[in-house]
Amino acid sequence: MIWAFELTLLVFLVVCALAALQVKDLIGSSIILGAFSFMLCLLWLGMGAVDVAFTEAAVGAGVSTVFFIATILHINRRSQD
Repeated sequence: MIWAFELTLLVFLVVCALAALQVKDLIGSSIILGAFSFMLCLLWLGMGAVDVAFTEAAVGAGVSTVFFIATILHINRRSQD
């Protein structure tokens, strides 16, 4: 894989992780974590681990994000800060 693309993915992973910690809205945070998972999937794919990338895309970016959002819709979404 091209090193510039890998470096860009790593920077986006760090930015997504920090953004998910800083966002006050829970739905926004879970969407950012879904994007983090998808970028991690791309990184696994670039390393040649296609099975791990497929599992990360299905479970991490797909099912987990849906479960997070479904859970958040049943509770109070805003923090008290």
